Amino acid sequence: MRGKHKALPLQESPIMYEQLRPLLFRLDAETAHHLTLGLLKWAGDLPGTRDVLRALLDFQDERLQVNVFGMEFKNRVGLAAGYDKNAVAVNGLAALGFGHIEVGTVTRLPQAGNPRPRVWRVPEVRALVNCMGFPNDGVEKLKLSRVDARIGVNIGKGKDTPIENASDDYVELLRAVHSRADYIAVNVSSPNTHNLRALQTRALIEPLLKAIAAARDALSPRVPVLVKIAPDLSFDEIDGIVDAARDVNFDGIIATNTTISRDGVPAYIKNFGGGMSGEPLRARSTQIIHHICETTRGEFPIIGVGGISDAKSALEKLRAGATLIQIFTGFIYRGPRLVREINEALLRGAGNASNF
Repeated sequence: MRGKHKALPLQESPIMYEQLRPLLFRLDAETAHHLTLGLLKWAGDLPGTRDVLRALLDFQDERLQVNVFGMEFKNRVGLAAGYDKNAVAVNGLAALGFGHIEVGTVTRLPQAGNPRPRVWRVPEVRALVNCMGFPNDGVEKLKLSRVDARIGVNIGKGKDTPIENASDDYVELLRAVHSRADYIAVNVSSPNTHNLRALQTRALIEPLLKAIAAARDALSPRVPVLVKIAPDLSFDEIDGIVDAARDVNFDGIIATNTTISRDGVPAYIKNFGGGMSGEPLRARSTQIIHHICETTRGEFPIIGVGGISDAKSALEKLRAGATLIQIFTGFIYRGPRLVREINEALLRGAGNASNF
């Protein structure tokens, strides 16, 4: 029914994230993450608890629905890759009201990732820095539940795979997950796997995307495939990737991954290696989204990621040209109510969310 609101008022929630966050932030970032992920898995696996989460947080209205990649999304707000690498808490995450959940990054073989510590909070600017290195259980152990949110699978080259053999990993991963994923994200832009970002150069990206597209086209059903890019590229480099992706009929682009820049952050953060996410990335990722939208005349779907911490920054991404958006660091700092806050703002600000 038009205008249907499923969720209860937020003030009725018995436990608010704002009360839990100080306790979680006393733990190191990765320990806190595993704790909350475990709680979400537990809550999602129990029907009664899952129903409570949905009643409190899952805000639904048919005006939020949008058709992208030839499929219906119940809303535009998704969870970025990296939060649930092994897809263990998809049931609980879906109950929070996400329109899509991107799991991974998953690699062909299990890998432990980089040594700990490898995640740091930067609360002064609501940012995170991570050098995780794709820790995951490998694609053979990836179990995907069917939920009322679209599921994307983010795939990446293994740490020990030579750069010249990268396409072998991506093609094998595509074949392994295509029948279970609503879309696949090709991650060539994480700064935490040695040499991975070299795949974004014109000489390497064109044959890589061509090989992936050929493998996709030989499979049935056809699954949408997107490429995820770094925010540290020049516009010329971005144009080269977008052109290469469109030439082989990729279905869209995810802009952007984390940044290696340390502009606008406290000096101590410069000692931490890896990629930074959160509010310092906001302006650059929005600028890239606008550039891609402008150069493609809005004809190439974009998932906008980077620095979304409230409704204002979410609407900013959509108005710049994103079709869907994803949150991650904002979810860590603001909690699950952020999903509902954005969806409510879409209806208030647009009257009809399809205006974006």
